[in-house]
Amino acid sequence: MKITAAVLRGEQSPFTLEELELADPGPRQILVRIVGVGHCHTDVLPRAAMGFGTPPIVVGHEGAGVVEAVGSAVDAVSVGDHVVLSFDSCGRCRNCREARPSYCDTFVERNLGGPGVDGGAPLTDADGKPVAAWWFGQSSFATHAVVDVDNAVVVDKSLPLELLGPLGCGIQTGAGAILEALRVPPAASLVVTGTGAVGLSAIMAAKVAGAGPIIAVDLNEKRLELARELGATHTIVAGAGDLTEQIAAVAPAGVDYGLDTTGLPAVIAAAVGALTQRGVLGMVGVPQGDLVLEPMALPVGRTLVGIMEGDASPQTFIPTLIALWQAGRFPFDRLVETFALSEINTVEQRALAGEIIKPVLLPGN
Repeated sequence: MKITAAVLRGEQSPFTLEELELADPGPRQILVRIVGVGHCHTDVLPRAAMGFGTPPIVVGHEGAGVVEAVGSAVDAVSVGDHVVLSFDSCGRCRNCREARPSYCDTFVERNLGGPGVDGGAPLTDADGKPVAAWWFGQSSFATHAVVDVDNAVVVDKSLPLELLGPLGCGIQTGAGAILEALRVPPAASLVVTGTGAVGLSAIMAAKVAGAGPIIAVDLNEKRLELARELGATHTIVAGAGDLTEQIAAVAPAGVDYGLDTTGLPAVIAAAVGALTQRGVLGMVGVPQGDLVLEPMALPVGRTLVGIMEGDASPQTFIPTLIALWQAGRFPFDRLVETFALSEINTVEQRALAGEIIKPVLLPGN
């Protein structure tokens, strides 16, 4: 079928809206009309020449929409269902069977390669040439996407689909890091470095968990103001002094938990130094350079752990986040601003500049 998609044709090229041909869904796949799709920093990876997604490619991996067709072997999802899309996983390896699909044995190939391990859902351009179309199992910067049925979470039709897409990655990552990966208990102290969508989601989740004090660190004072409104009890403006000492001024015995969303080695090292002797620091994303720690940073019992997609299983965790939002306990909608898909290049620039926390593109507008 003919669809419209934002195509990235080169590492330094702008996105171009193009008419493409999308293959029909396979036996275990569904066709989804995209209502809203979040822009995530991970969607910039194909620009970095790191081997993650080679242009021409359609990215976008925080989609939500309406099911328009289902494959011959699909029975759990029906035409007309409303769904939130998340990452791809095999469902068969040990980690998938243990409800940790973000550590699927083939996660990188399925989500960061472009075509996927099974060829995905082929896209071709006006010249009949292929365009990579399986970014995180969806490539949803488009009017339509074909996804594996297991990557779609059915949600109530009364919910605002244009808001829900980011639950499939960025918001899931931040909240899951606190509630699933670190399992922060009530009254535990916590520092979150970086208050973008992931960090702010972590702060909201920490409030749900009953943690305290909750310390937010960022360069952007407006985001720190929002962090306080969403659950942070203390805020620190980064770069205004020694970060470890600033955290210690709030939690003299050290913080029990930390979550770094910046990837900055100096920030990570400072957060490790602020932990209690048995404290745990989670990291989302890849450190932007060599990470150097003091010789005694870890031997005293501290733990440094990498976290992918919040350690969450989308089929159960996304409904949990929706229920918390409905109860007024997880106001993730305060992070969202909506834009037409045609505004994608401006949105990307503003998001990278820190002007927008969580932009959501509306392909139907």
